[in-house]
Amino acid sequence: MAPKKATPNKKRPIETYEHKDKNRANNPPVGLVTPDTDPDLAKKKTYEYDPHLDPQLQWAGKAEHTSFDIPTVSLHVHERISPRSIIEAVRKRNGGHGPEQLSLFDSLEENPPLREAIEFYKHAHNWSNRMVAGDSLLVMNSLLEKEGMAGKVQMVYLDPPYGIKYGSNFQPFVNKRDVKDGNDDDLTGEPEQIRAFRDTWELGIHSYLTYLRDRLLLARQLLTESGSVFVQIGDENVHHVRELMDEVFGAGNFVALIPFKKTSALGSGGLDTINDYLLFYSRSRAHLKYRQLYVERPEDKSSFTWVETEDGTERRLSGDEKAGSSNIQGRLFRSDNLTSQSGGDSTAFTYEFQGKSYTPSSSAFWKTTHAGLDTLSKAGRLIGVGNTLAYKRGSSQESVHENGELNMLSLSVTT
Repeated sequence: MAPKKATPNKKRPIETYEHKDKNRANNPPVGLVTPDTDPDLAKKKTYEYDPHLDPQLQWAGKAEHTSFDIPTVSLHVHERISPRSIIEAVRKRNGGHGPEQLSLFDSLEENPPLREAIEFYKHAHNWSNRMVAGDSLLVMNSLLEKEGMAGKVQMVYLDPPYGIKYGSNFQPFVNKRDVKDGNDDDLTGEPEQIRAFRDTWELGIHSYLTYLRDRLLLARQLLTESGSVFVQIGDENVHHVRELMDEVFGAGNFVALIPFKKTSALGSGGLDTINDYLLFYSRSRAHLKYRQLYVERPEDKSSFTWVETEDGTERRLSGDEKAGSSNIQGRLFRSDNLTSQSGGDSTAFTYEFQGKSYTPSSSAFWKTTHAGLDTLSKAGRLIGVGNTLAYKRGSSQESVHENGELNMLSLSVTT
């Protein structure tokens, strides 16, 4: 028996996507930072608001909060993980010699010798993806001051608290999910977090608006001229947040309010809320970098078989008109069936239209009532096709409701 031929390895090689043409300042590895090696730890950056603005939202404490100081701290590197190493570690190599565990920290470009690492921000690294844990205000200030990223960020996405409750509803523990609002037992013992979730929300919505405006101001300074910012928010405060963003980014830089469906509907006895929102603003609307994700699909005219001319005359399309070789003057439409196999006494009757009587077959019913057909007739949506009564349909999305109304009122596309 001839030996089996070796099956070629068809697995795609795993490569790390690198931005070799982009550089950023090196971050200090954790444990190497001391007041001597990083003397800028005590410095603070002051940010000020422009008092000469268009009409804006007011709240308690805003008039006094004309400027604020932020400590400029280092962003410590706790670990560097190569995505390629993670994937390769769980993947069999060379046709089945078993999984091979690789080092997750073998990226030499991101792990310089100690003599270089202690120089911190004094030399550059190739750009790599980073996940930074910390207060967003401190992090953005450090990106601005320590790493010189002002005007270099293409997109900022903010998912802040929705500003609904201001107690201790923050989950500081990985082994406890049932955190209760207002329960001090559910607060962590770390002083930074106690301060964040007590002092920050001391004035409720007023503190929340101050908190968010400060972060929007720094986000604006990070954005490049063609950049965008997205803020995720619920319907409770979407109007307040839009006013804040009008103030910080300028009302003329508003791009869109994007609703998106939530996983569950919430309500309090009234109409349930089924969506949250994304507020989309640009740094400069005139220079916005935006790629259209969807393009308008042209209407498929091959299914249209009728045309209504300007004088109201209805006629079938000729062969040349269907083939597109002849120009069509008027509104295109198709005739669609008005009967159904199911119905009742209210949809089984004879209907008079333009001096002719129309009755469904013995086993069929109208799709709507007599009043519904009257509505379609008044709207000019009925047409007699031989011995059959049909309705004019200009879109595949139309449907007839029991009251005779259509969920799309446009007759068709004008050629």
